[in-house]
Amino acid sequence: MQSHRRAFLKSSLAASTLVSMGAPTIPAFLSQSARAASSEKTNDRVVVVVQLLGGNDGLNTVVPHGLDGYTRNRRVLRLPAGQIHKITKEIGLHPAMGQMAKLLEDGRLAVVQGVGYPNPDRSHFRSMEIWETARLETGAVETGWLGRTVDNAATKPGEDSRALHIGGRSLPLALKSKRTEVPSVASLEQYRLQLTGSAGEKRAERDALDQAARLDRGADDPLLGFLRRSTLTAYDSSQRLEQLTPATGSKYPAYGLAKRLELVAQMIKAGFGTRIYYTSLDGFDTHANQLGAHAALLNELSDSVAAFHADLSTAGQADRVAVLTFSEFGRRVRENASLGTDHGAAAPVLLVGPVVKAGLIGEHPSLETLDDGDLKHHTDFRNIYAELLERWLGCPSEAILGPGFAPLPLLRLA
Repeated sequence: MQSHRRAFLKSSLAASTLVSMGAPTIPAFLSQSARAASSEKTNDRVVVVVQLLGGNDGLNTVVPHGLDGYTRNRRVLRLPAGQIHKITKEIGLHPAMGQMAKLLEDGRLAVVQGVGYPNPDRSHFRSMEIWETARLETGAVETGWLGRTVDNAATKPGEDSRALHIGGRSLPLALKSKRTEVPSVASLEQYRLQLTGSAGEKRAERDALDQAARLDRGADDPLLGFLRRSTLTAYDSSQRLEQLTPATGSKYPAYGLAKRLELVAQMIKAGFGTRIYYTSLDGFDTHANQLGAHAALLNELSDSVAAFHADLSTAGQADRVAVLTFSEFGRRVRENASLGTDHGAAAPVLLVGPVVKAGLIGEHPSLETLDDGDLKHHTDFRNIYAELLERWLGCPSEAILGPGFAPLPLLRLA
């Protein structure tokens, strides 16, 4: 047993991958603690980002059904006004977004119209890079806006990771940082501490890991000190995650996005210190036969976010969680010949949570005065980011986004 213990200890500390992250080369991670800009006091608010990959058609999501430009440019893809969930006389939500419409009725959904950035780029790669880095310059930025947020926070060894990516794809650029490893987790089972062998051997491994993680050798060897803090964070988090089990009688729909959000809700309700969760929904590059595919995606988005919000509401946690939904660009105003839409520019951003004002924020972009066939933006997405950083998380936003982006007052602070 002693030899088994020594071998386990040696291999564990050498590898420092004590928690399975879905990628064997990802090291254990250090956590950060976000501090308020003025008072230096932490709050427990959470941001959940849902990225719609591919370029969501904003005109058929938040639908200007009462505007002439919509009916002129969307002859096949036009959505029947009688089926749209009305927000105003002229604008409403896609028929598949019934659950989002209920959130709006309950005062929990804000729809920010006309969001984009100057000189929009219609390349998926470049526009995603702009949204995820919050920088317009090319080639100079290697970190994401949320990665910089985590890097700029104060370190407290032994806490949970300040940010977490939930999903099977590689870590989004938005979470890339210089000094902090942000875990990427596909499922709860991946995140748990992986022990092998018999029951007795697993107990010995756990005892050895517990002792090794808490050895204080950082003064003698800074690298070993880093390893110890990383190991302790991973170990403590995995111990707590092992106590999480899938909720019985789950009311989440059987969608991939819903299951990812259910995991986020489990961690929030269990009191994890993670402040930023990031996930995505793919398939929005609807160049052809858009109607059915887009309706299915919006139904998954709507039902999944609504189930997540209902779960948190039941647990008394909904007022500390803001859900941001965005896509790298919208689609062109005019439908194409393949019954789809091509890459465009400005689009709506959805925010679910304790919003200051439910419903439409800002005017709908003109359907008459276009920029080479695209909607013109009037709200820079970085003003929304500033709101989430500055007022919601209590992080100075200028250090993350650069100067000139005042928070757009969207969220009600308890």
